[in-house]
Amino acid sequence: MLKILRDSDFLAKLFKDMLKIRLFENKVVELYSNGIMPGLAHLYIGEEAVAVGVCNALSEQDYVTSTHRGHGHVIARGADLNKMMAEILGRRTGYCKGKGGSMHIIDMTKGLLGANGIVAAGIPIATGAGYSAKYRKTKQVSVVFFGDAASNHGNFHESINMAAAWKLPVIYVCENNLYGISVDIRKVTNTENIADRACAYNIPGQIVDGNDVVAVFEIAQKAVERARQGLGPTLIECKTYRWKGHHLADPGTIYRAEKERKEWIQKCPIKNFKERMIKNNTFSEKEIIIFENEIKELIDNATEFALNSSYPEKSEAYEDIYFSAKEEEVYL
Repeated sequence: MLKILRDSDFLAKLFKDMLKIRLFENKVVELYSNGIMPGLAHLYIGEEAVAVGVCNALSEQDYVTSTHRGHGHVIARGADLNKMMAEILGRRTGYCKGKGGSMHIIDMTKGLLGANGIVAAGIPIATGAGYSAKYRKTKQVSVVFFGDAASNHGNFHESINMAAAWKLPVIYVCENNLYGISVDIRKVTNTENIADRACAYNIPGQIVDGNDVVAVFEIAQKAVERARQGLGPTLIECKTYRWKGHHLADPGTIYRAEKERKEWIQKCPIKNFKERMIKNNTFSEKEIIIFENEIKELIDNATEFALNSSYPEKSEAYEDIYFSAKEEEVYL
């Protein structure tokens, strides 16, 4: 950790990546509240340190699969904010030409194999990518982000079992924010830690403070190095919390205690990291303001780009999708 804390450029990147996610999500809230954004979004506010810590431990060639709460992973991986915002607003300049929306952003040039609206669906995809990398002997690593509720799905167990048996280069990152929609994970799981399940597959299970970006980075870096050496997968559980409801229309107040929410907000990964860096004289208050203004401009430019982009034409509805001849006859 001491080596990382002496690298001011890298620490600045971690801070700016987290801030970029937070400000992007805040803008999404604003657009939704003003009736500009169609559909819903599942916000990553409060969990920024997980995506940023893990993605900064990867190389450009590595793979990532995401979830319905995927904006943070996509941004941390270096995706184009213009294309992201355009996709969320349903514009044809978006990553999926405005047809995928918030939950289905994909960028193969960044190794992003897609966000996924189906719970636990990204886990076998990442496992398959890991198998591909091992088969091709490319030394690539595959990372899958998933929530606590996904750890109770069969996809989770079957995929990790396969990865462990074949020593696949896959990092399983559980973002334990305590709730699967409105279900408290502590009431439906008989283990205190999701990471404890790793022992059943004889692989490392690591628990880390998901609000400490440096700690997350260090744990992820070790798991990545292990995977590249051909030693197999690691299960990492990041203890974190989503500040908002399950999605934009969910206040999140019925099933969660306000006291709990306030306690977690005090653990804000961005605020605490900023205070730590200022205290260590890594950044000054003036530099922080410069970082913030820089990111705000990026978000504003992305929003302007999206709002100035056109919607897809109705004639494009059946483009970029697969239909068999019979299906075309039915739908057309």
